[in-house]
Amino acid sequence: MDRHEPPLALGSGPAVLAFDVGGTDIKSALFTAEGTMLGLTRTPTPLGTADTPAAVLETAAGLLENYAERFPQVRPRAAGLLVPGLVDDVNGIGVFASNLGWRNAPFRDLAEVRLGLPVAFSHDVRGAGEAEFRLGAARGASDAAVLVIGTGIAGAFFIDGRPHLAGGYAGEVGHSVVMPDGPECACGGAGHLEALASAGAITRRYAELSGEQVTGARAVLERAEAGDAGARLIWTEAVRALALGIAQVISLMGPEVVVLGGGLAQAGAALFDPLQRELDSLITFQRRPDLVRAQIGEEAGLIGAALRARDRLSVAHPFARETETAS
Repeated sequence: MDRHEPPLALGSGPAVLAFDVGGTDIKSALFTAEGTMLGLTRTPTPLGTADTPAAVLETAAGLLENYAERFPQVRPRAAGLLVPGLVDDVNGIGVFASNLGWRNAPFRDLAEVRLGLPVAFSHDVRGAGEAEFRLGAARGASDAAVLVIGTGIAGAFFIDGRPHLAGGYAGEVGHSVVMPDGPECACGGAGHLEALASAGAITRRYAELSGEQVTGARAVLERAEAGDAGARLIWTEAVRALALGIAQVISLMGPEVVVLGGGLAQAGAALFDPLQRELDSLITFQRRPDLVRAQIGEEAGLIGAALRARDRLSVAHPFARETETAS
């Protein structure tokens, strides 16, 4: 396909609910049988409770009731639930989320009881990546990598048209080593891609170098473009690290397309042009994938959750077989 074509609409199917749980808020929406998104809502994530998973599901149940009152003509038949951290899609378990305080939480089973609906459960980045793979910048590809670059870096991988899960461990591209003896990563390692090229790392490393606090990676880029040598160094190292990380992905899985999403991808040509040049210098005989910006936008997670929810009702769907076999 032409990677510049606009994304496809969700399309027709069962009405479903979608929840995308983040460290700050829970995004939710109701999708009609025609695929229209209704009632997009952001609700604070209930943190600091003794049982965060139960509190999250209580919030989701309240949102379900709210949607029933606001849109009584739309009756969802299933729900899609995405959460961060280490996620076992097949068994429906939130294995670990340090910032949100859970370990081995049986989210899918608990959610089905609390919501009274079949529930599809997955990782937030895999959900967003699925939206790009099926409806957005990677559609039409059999082998694709979707990388989301924000506070951290994570990916969703698709091989032979199917999501690659590895029990929830696949996609941690942010923790690939790209600079031995490089800066310390929050996970305890060193020289990881996330510690050099995430938006959070760019901001933090510039502040450490310059002694000045900036509002984000965009501000560092603006200073680099204005001639700030320190900002240029940090940005250049981030681009180089990202190229090294992507080159590893290319060598390992041979994707037809690499899609970049998240806040850093909003830099456009300032990121993609030097990144493409770096990749060209690293790749020899490997398949050369298209390097493109994500198309779906900020609600990719909700779109992915809605797709998964519909799959949950269709056991014949290949993604449903891949991710819901234990249900």
